[in-house]
Amino acid sequence: MTKPVLVLNGPNLNMLGVREPDKYGSASLQDVEAMCRSVAAAHGLAADCRQSNDEGALISWLQAARTSHAAIIINAGGYSHTSVALLDALTLSALPVVEVHITNIHAREEFRHQSLLSRAARAVICGCGVDGYSYAMQTVAKLLAS
Repeated sequence: MTKPVLVLNGPNLNMLGVREPDKYGSASLQDVEAMCRSVAAAHGLAADCRQSNDEGALISWLQAARTSHAAIIINAGGYSHTSVALLDALTLSALPVVEVHITNIHAREEFRHQSLLSRAARAVICGCGVDGYSYAMQTVAKLLAS
């Protein structure tokens, strides 16, 4: 088995299922993580799911992933639009990255239209609800197989 896929969730994603269910749906973060593990297993992969509201923790995990993981799926929440430090950590990892946004960031407030992290991503999936995580894991499986 290859190294696990790091599934990294940023601030406020621990509140999925509670926070604005009209935008983010009723699935909890635990539901999302279970889906990621299931889809990963179906592709012969493992998912290492983590969440933090702390930018420093996210950066430390990304730095460590460089040698311990095969790829990264990231939903950095609001940090997607503001964090050059997360972009630098993703770039430093030199791993395939797939960025996920539950909502369509291009249909929201203007400040959300651009993600700094997209520069480091091989693919960006947005507006598909939590199913975007499943699509991201399928994409990672294809990237790792090629």
